[in-house]
Amino acid sequence: MSNEPVLLGKALASFDAVWSPRIVTRVNDYDVRVAKVEGEHIWHVHDDTDEFFLVLDGELHISLREPTGERTVLLPQGAVFTVPAGTEHRPYAPSGASILLFEPTGTSTVGDRHDEIPDHVDATIGHALES
Repeated sequence: MSNEPVLLGKALASFDAVWSPRIVTRVNDYDVRVAKVEGEHIWHVHDDTDEFFLVLDGELHISLREPTGERTVLLPQGAVFTVPAGTEHRPYAPSGASILLFEPTGTSTVGDRHDEIPDHVDATIGHALES
């Protein structure tokens, strides 16, 4: 990790892959990741951790399967939302978006339980940001 400021626009411009987050910094035991997203991710669950989303550009939808039923939250640019641990969810961005995530270091992008992973979804714990 660099001890210099990170420009998020520059970080996002450094890669093209969607659903393949880059780690821009760490805070204690958490990764701060940025990702480009477009289309659908997969239904998945993080059993032991919440997942924080901040929409930097575009619009993100997150479908949730909760005890009271299924619902979708819409996150426009500048919105934040936290998916509680143990909640099955599926992010998607019909027109594309850029997002920032806070997750414990080592958290898989496809969670602890998930559907089959399509080719466009990178099952990773985050990639280092290229300098």
